[in-house]
Parts: sequence; C-alpha cells; structure tokens
Amino acid sequence: MALRRRRIPLLLFLVLLVVLRQQNCVASGDGGGESAEFEIPRDGSVLELDESNFEAAVRAADYLFVDFYAPWCGHCKRLSPQLDEAAPVLAGLSTPIVVAKVNADKYRKLGSKYEVDGFPTLMFFDHGVPSEYTGSRNADLLVENLKKLVAPDVSVLESDSAIKGFVESAGISFPLFIGFGVDESFIAEYGAKYKKKAWFSTAKDFSEDMMVVYDFDKFPALVSVNPKYNEQSVFYGPFEGSFLEDFIRQSLLPLTVPVNRETLKLLKDDGRKVVLTILKDESDENSPRLIKVLRSAANANHDLVFGYVGVEQWLEFTETFDVKGSELPKIIVWDTKEEYEVVEGSERLEEGDYGSQVSRFLEGYREGRTVKRIVGRGSPTLLGLNAIYILILLVAILVALMYFSGQGEEEQRPRRTHED
Repeated sequence: MALRRRRIPLLLFLVLLVVLRQQNCVASGDGGGESAEFEIPRDGSVLELDESNFEAAVRAADYLFVDFYAPWCGHCKRLSPQLDEAAPVLAGLSTPIVVAKVNADKYRKLGSKYEVDGFPTLMFFDHGVPSEYTGSRNADLLVENLKKLVAPDVSVLESDSAIKGFVESAGISFPLFIGFGVDESFIAEYGAKYKKKAWFSTAKDFSEDMMVVYDFDKFPALVSVNPKYNEQSVFYGPFEGSFLEDFIRQSLLPLTVPVNRETLKLLKDDGRKVVLTILKDESDENSPRLIKVLRSAANANHDLVFGYVGVEQWLEFTETFDVKGSELPKIIVWDTKEEYEVVEGSERLEEGDYGSQVSRFLEGYREGRTVKRIVGRGSPTLLGLNAIYILILLVAILVALMYFSGQGEEEQRPRRTHED
C-alpha cells in the first residue's frame, strides 16, 4: 500500500510537468519556432526575413511591404537599392511602413503560401492582410504610392490650414478631390473605390479665401485638382446617381494625356475610347499648339479621352498603329485593346488650322464614317476579323475536310493483321 501511495504523487507530478511544457510551447509561438514578439528596428533599414520570423514580423508591423526576391534575378538586383532608399522615408511617416525582403527562391514555402510565381513579387500587408503591389518601383514614386495606401479613404478638414496641409502632404503624383461643404457620406464609397488613384477629402470649415483659390462660388462643391498637369475643375452636383462617379472617374486623367508606360494602365482602366494623336516629336515647336486644340476638344467630348504620343518618345508603341513619318501628325480612335478606327481622309493633320481638322475628324467618327484596323496590322478589318484570320480559318476547314475524307477511305480498306 505504501508503494502505491508513492506512485500517485509521482504520477501527478508527471502530469503537471506535461501541462506546463504545453503552456510554455503555446506562449513561445505557434509551434513553428518563432518568438512571440518581433522587434522592429528603428533605423528604417530593410529587414531580411525567413520562415522562422516572417509571421511574427507580419503581426508586429501594422503596415509591412515585402519584396519576395531571388538572388539571381536581375530585376531584383535593380530594385534592391530603390528599397534601401525608400525604407527610411517610409519608416519616418506619421503612419510608418516597414520594408522587408524574403529570399523566396530559398524559402519556397513562404513563396508558395503567398502565390509568388515570379521575381520580384511585391506584397503590401495591411494589418496582416496581403495584397500584391504592381505600382512604380522607383524610390520616390514607391513612397508616394505606399503613403497613399495607408492614408484614410476620406480626410476630414476643419480649417484653411488643414486644407493647405492636406494638399501639401498629398504631393503631385495623384489627383486630389476636396469636397467643400460636401457630406462625407457622398464620397466615402468613391474614396475607398479609387483609393489607389486619388486623394479624397471633405472641408467642413473654410474661408472665402479658399473659394477664391479653388475658383468656386457656391457650395456644396467638389473640386478636382490635378497638380501634376496644373488642371482644376468644379462639380456642383447632383451628388446622387452616376453623375458624381462620372465626374470623379473622368477627373482621374488630365484633359489631354501624354501616353507613356505610366499613363497607359490608367487609360486601359478608364474604359473610354482614346482619341490618340501620334506626333513625330512631343517637344517639337508645333506640338504645344496642337495639344492645346486637343484640350479644347476634350472639354467638349467627355465621353472620350484625348491622348498624344511622340514617335521619338515611344517608337515601339507608335509602330503598332502603322504610322509613317510622312503622315504625321496622325489622329485615330483606339479602344485601348486590339482595334482602332480611322476616318479616311481626315486622319492626317496638316500644318495650319488644327481646330477645324480635329472637328472634322470627330464629326466623321460620330457619324460612323470610320474604317477599323487591328493594332499591329495595317489591313482593314472585315466583319470584325482581320483578313489573315479568315485565311487561317479557311485553311483549317480545308485540312479538316481532307482529314475526314481520308478517314472514310481508311474505313473501306481491309485492315492488316500483325501475324508476327
């Protein structure tokens, strides 16, 4: 009996030991060997993360920007110094953003978890929720883009100084919308929807000086400012239905858009067709006069986007529209996908009265006097298909007929048996 009584305390001691060990394991992390806390360095350096500390870093940082890279990747090598430059600036924001990188070629479980299928892949973690970043990788623009992501959907401004501070902090990379006397509820939806493309705010208290600066004479008024292109416009309502969103969407782009790699995505996202003028050189002395005419046309045709591009500035892009140097400037209407239209006899702009020539082109387009062409090919479309596609289709049908005809003859022949 004494021996039995000794075993009971020993058994209780072993059970208690196991329980304590389990509690220690839970306290130390999620079982993956990670520490419960991750110390964010204060110097704004780029963190090097791996499978042992990645999840802890995601939990520790409200906003984490991660570069999933491979050491052999040339693009990754060029990106690295841009991240080194941007990291301390992002760490010093009023809403800090931590920059980190992961060798996803080595730590493939992490890469697989976040669906990394190419290098570099950039991910932004907002309180642990990841989304892929596809914006500019230049250090300055990277800072501007990420700063936009951590800002409120709509900022509430309660004084003239707050308005000035908001505009100054926003910089020139994105258009701004300031709702003077506009209820926040009217634009909250669009502030969230277009957060990556523009700054949104409502001004609750402002002076007449602000009305003069932003050129509106009554309120509520939504002022659109595009500081990069020095453009400004005012919307007085109605603030219900599609009118407000149409104004916001159209104001995301300048009246005349210089087409380049940065603006091309904006044009494709916009959804409207582009009246595209192809110049020999955007810096030519005659180009500003033509662009001014295009701006006037854009003011009167809000259902279209007006853009221009120089052959000297982007040859690879302009070549897809079958341009010849002797035919420039040339004006077309492009669907931002695979087709464009020309008004035959009006697409070539002669030196002189650009205004009447652009008006004549637009009149022909509105009346449907256009010929459709495929981007990258000069031949007109027929019934919506390029002639080469029709030829390929006919050849395919012919081959199919010959094949089935041969099958019929094969069935009539006696089948040979393999005796050996």
